[in-house]
Amino acid sequence: MLKNERILITGGAGFIGSRLVTALAKENEVCILDTLDRNAFETTDLAHHKNVRLIQGDVRNIEDVRKAAKGVTRILHLASIAGVETVRNQPVRTMLVIIEGTRNVLEVSRELPDLKRVVTFSTSEVYGRFAYDVRESHATPIEPVSEPRWTYAVAKITAEHLGHAYFREHNVPVVSIRPFNIYGPGQVGEGAIHAFINQADRNDPLTINFDGQQIRAWCYVSDIVDATITALAKPGIDGEVFNIGNPRETVTVLQLAEQILRLTNSSSEITHTKPNYPDVQVRVPNVDKARKTLNFEPTIRLEEGLKETIAWYRKTKR
Repeated sequence: MLKNERILITGGAGFIGSRLVTALAKENEVCILDTLDRNAFETTDLAHHKNVRLIQGDVRNIEDVRKAAKGVTRILHLASIAGVETVRNQPVRTMLVIIEGTRNVLEVSRELPDLKRVVTFSTSEVYGRFAYDVRESHATPIEPVSEPRWTYAVAKITAEHLGHAYFREHNVPVVSIRPFNIYGPGQVGEGAIHAFINQADRNDPLTINFDGQQIRAWCYVSDIVDATITALAKPGIDGEVFNIGNPRETVTVLQLAEQILRLTNSSSEITHTKPNYPDVQVRVPNVDKARKTLNFEPTIRLEEGLKETIAWYRKTKR
């Protein structure tokens, strides 16, 4: 565990970011840079934490980044646009936040004399529509440019290349993480588990896109938090990329909906819809590299994680 560091977390008010702030602020100074568009921060006590400072700003503004990064020793760059509907409705903003934001973080990183590590968040979507047992060395296909949902994946893989270019050319100590279907308490905004739980608690129909046979591996948020902190702290891994997910907890979307109905004791029916955009059919990672290098081992079973998540949504009414 890191101690006595000064850490910048862009997107630190979001779902995963706020959990990272909670873990790191125990023994470090943490600065958050966030627009507060998706504010999981407000469901925590972090605003009053003595080791936490919040700057409301935008990673597209390099002066906001420079102000937030003053004196930091490590950076976690999570700021992004998320959610398929949001991405499809705002493809330009999606690409600019990811690409310009990453460039600004990397440029500012070059100015920091005591910087030890930058961890950037990518996405499992870089593997395309069919990603089974994918390793970090596998191809990252470019899907058709006519479909705006892929702007997210294209921007993320561009940001990855940019980060590793800064590592090779300017010695910026960058590590990239590719998360696979993270869920848990504190998740706000779009997402299948969030939607299913809320629909089930209202006894509304659970709406599944297409036939529900899409396959996902679900990773509880505490597992990725542990892996991310290790990646932030571990020496000797600059320039590496890691899949983080839980391949043991793999189910179809239909099976996920049925499990949530059982755990919520809901009388909701399951209905199907056909969106006018393509979906990812299979998304299951190989995490052998993270297991070997980061000692990563996901521990939270899907049923256990869903119970915790259901309890949180019911308590917070989110």
